[in-house]
Amino acid sequence: MKKATVFSLIVLLAAGLNLTASCGSDSSDTPVITPGAVSVSVSPQTLSAGPEAETLSLSVTADADWSISSEADWVTIRPSGGLKNSETNVQVSVKANDSMEQRNASINIVSGGKNIKTVELTQGFVRKATASANDLVMGAQESTTEITVTANDSWTLSSEAEWVACSPASGSKGETKVEIKATANSSSSTREAIISLECGESKTNIKLSQLSDEIVAPDGYSLVWSDEFNGSSLGSDWVAENWAAGYVNNELQTYTSHKVDGKSTLEVKDGFLYINCFKGSDGKIYSGRINAKPSTGWLYGYFEARINLPSGKGTWPAYWMMPSNVDWNSNPWPKCGEIDIMEEVGADPNMVSSSLHTWNYNHTKGTQKTHEMYCAGAEGSFHIYALEWTEDEITTYVDGKVQLKVSRAAMGTDHDSWPFHYAFYPILNLAWGGDWGGYKGVDDNALPVSMKVDYVRIFQKK
Repeated sequence: MKKATVFSLIVLLAAGLNLTASCGSDSSDTPVITPGAVSVSVSPQTLSAGPEAETLSLSVTADADWSISSEADWVTIRPSGGLKNSETNVQVSVKANDSMEQRNASINIVSGGKNIKTVELTQGFVRKATASANDLVMGAQESTTEITVTANDSWTLSSEAEWVACSPASGSKGETKVEIKATANSSSSTREAIISLECGESKTNIKLSQLSDEIVAPDGYSLVWSDEFNGSSLGSDWVAENWAAGYVNNELQTYTSHKVDGKSTLEVKDGFLYINCFKGSDGKIYSGRINAKPSTGWLYGYFEARINLPSGKGTWPAYWMMPSNVDWNSNPWPKCGEIDIMEEVGADPNMVSSSLHTWNYNHTKGTQKTHEMYCAGAEGSFHIYALEWTEDEITTYVDGKVQLKVSRAAMGTDHDSWPFHYAFYPILNLAWGGDWGGYKGVDDNALPVSMKVDYVRIFQKK
C-alpha cells in the first residue's frame, strides 16, 4: 500500500507540474504580471492665472513613475515628470495673455503610456479695445474719417475738443465702425485733439490732427493758382498720364487714369489727393501720374505742396517739373531741363532729395546738381516741399529749410547749363521700382500704398 500511494503521489505531482508548464507563454517560465491602476495625488486640482505672465505650483505624487506636459504653446512646465512615491513640486509658467479673451489649457499627467490625471488651467484676460488707427490726419474743411474699434467688452470714445464728434461714442464686444467728424478748421495753423478709447482697465489715446487751409504767400509773392483737393474729383487743369510699364527709368508700374478691379489710381476725397499704387488681379502694378497745366505751365515763381509719402521697398514718389511744349527733336532730355523738387525711395526711408538736370549736369554723367537730407516722418506724415525759382537762382525747401540752392552764375549762362528760362509745369506721381526706386529690389508685400497730397500752390512775384 505505501509503494502504491507514493507512486500515485509522484504521478499526481508530475501531472501538476506539466499542467503548469503548458499554461505559460514564456519558455523561461517567468509569470506574466498585469499592472494595476496607478494612483496619483495632485494639489491643487485646477489652476487659474491672471492675464500677466506668472508661475504657478502643482504638487504631484504617484505610485509609479510619471511625466507631465501640455500642448499649449503659452505654457511651460518644469520638471517634466517625477519618480514613484516621491512628491514633486511642479512649476507651471504661463506667458502674458495679450489676446482679447480667456484661454484654457489642459495639463496631462501620464504613466505607463496612459493619461492618469488632467489638471485644467484657465488664464484671464484684460478688458481692452483697440483702434485701427492711432494717428489721424484730416483736411481743413468739415470732414469725416472712419476707424474700426475692436473690443472684448463695452467701450467708450470721447474727446475734450468741441470740434470733434464720434459716432457711435460707445459700443460693446466685437468690431464696430466709428465715424470721426471734425468741423472746418478756420484757424491759421494745424490743430490737434486727443480721442480717448476706454474699455475696462485699458485706455488708448488716438491723436487727431486737422490741417489748416489758410494760404500764406511768401514775402513779395501772391497766389496765382492752387488746388486744395476739397472736391470729389480732379480739376480740369490736371492731365493724367496713361503709360505702359517700362516707359521711363525701367519703372514697373503702369500709369492709368482708369479703374482697375474697381479701384482708382487717382482719388480726391476727405480734402486730399490720393495717388494709389496697387497690384491688379492680372499681376500688374498700377499707379497714377498727373501734370498741372502742362500746355502752359509757369515761368518762375514759388511752388509749394504738402505731401505725406508712402513706405515700402519699391516706392518712388516725386513732386517735380518739366518744361511745357518741348520740341523733343531739337531740345531732348536732359537738354530741355528738369527740376526735381522732392523725390524719395522706400529703400532709403525718409531720405528726401532735390535735383536739377541739364545737358551739362545730369545723372547719366554723374554731374547733376543734387542734395539729399533726412526728414523724420516723411513717410507717414505731412511735410511741405517747395521750390523758389527766379531768373538767376533755384532753391528748394523742406518745411522751410533749404535743401538745394544753385545759381545760374555758378552753373553757366548757356542753355546747356541753365535751360530754366521758359515755362515748366508741376508733376505728381508715384512710381514702383525702376532704376532708382528698385535699386535694392522691390517688396510686393508692401502694396497697396498711397501718396497723399493736401494741396499744391503756385505763387508769383507781384
